[in-house]
Amino acid sequence: MTTPDDILLETEAAMEKAVDFMKHEFASVRTGKASPALVENIDVEAYGSRMKIKQLALITTPEPRLLMIQPFDGGTTRDIEKALKESKIGINPLVDGKLIRLPVPELSEERRRDLAKGVKQMAEEARIRIRSCRREGIDDAKKLQKSGNITEDQLRTLEDEVQKLTDTSVKSIDEQLSAKEAEIMRI
Repeated sequence: MTTPDDILLETEAAMEKAVDFMKHEFASVRTGKASPALVENIDVEAYGSRMKIKQLALITTPEPRLLMIQPFDGGTTRDIEKALKESKIGINPLVDGKLIRLPVPELSEERRRDLAKGVKQMAEEARIRIRSCRREGIDDAKKLQKSGNITEDQLRTLEDEVQKLTDTSVKSIDEQLSAKEAEIMRI
């Protein structure tokens, strides 16, 4: 039997997943400085299958504007280079033997605005997921009340708790959005 605590825990876990997913998406948005998250999840066609760059190479940032990719197997260097060129990051890889260097250029003002719009869209999608979690939590609570397992007062209390979780999650999304926008717009 589901209890009110189960509903709260499930709702909170679902909301945390939504916020974590957004954070991960934010990490892949290019700002003015180099970050391994920019390239680690790019798919590479290697060994007859699709793999992520992070599975095929060590990704480091020796300088604030430089990513260095060191393939574990030198034979995958060309495959990784090809995947980087085909990706949407807009950085041309420089191959130096087995090493791949990615110099991260400054962003133009227009590109910064486009990235900020994209980040706002990601945040809105996360808010939509949070609202969906809230709806599910409240629906579960109503089912529990209809089956006679909780009273109407307990239902209202449970709905208030779910709303508090929602407010906390949305606040977290807004704070992270502000921070990411500031990072993108910083020159």
